Amino acid sequence: MKNEVRKISWEALEEERLSATVSRQMVTGEKATLTRMSAKNGAEIPRHSHPNEEYMMVTSGALRYQFDDSEMVVNANDVLIVPPDVPHSIRVEGDATFFVFFSPAREDWLRGEDQYLRR
Repeated sequence: MKNEVRKISWEALEEERLSATVSRQMVTGEKATLTRMSAKNGAEIPRHSHPNEEYMMVTSGALRYQFDDSEMVVNANDVLIVPPDVPHSIRVEGDATFFVFFSPAREDWLRGEDQYLRR
């Protein structure tokens, strides 16, 4: 639906349970994807990489990102930008809610190729 303005409410979107500890809501446009994710304390997102640039903002809790050569804790109101193709894993510290913006759109998620999240 090119050139169509859309208004979407997070409250109206279905929450997709990916595992016992991680869920998401997702909005995808023509060129990008925005997700609101919730995760329980101790949840882990295994090491992965993707061709998308990732902008992540924590609204509650904290996330510990592990990269090949460093580790970084992202707290509430912090924004982290991860370049394309950079391998990383995530450990949730405290129940967390966070938004992740991907450019380009996460076509792999739309195709259901996100098994690393569904453990």
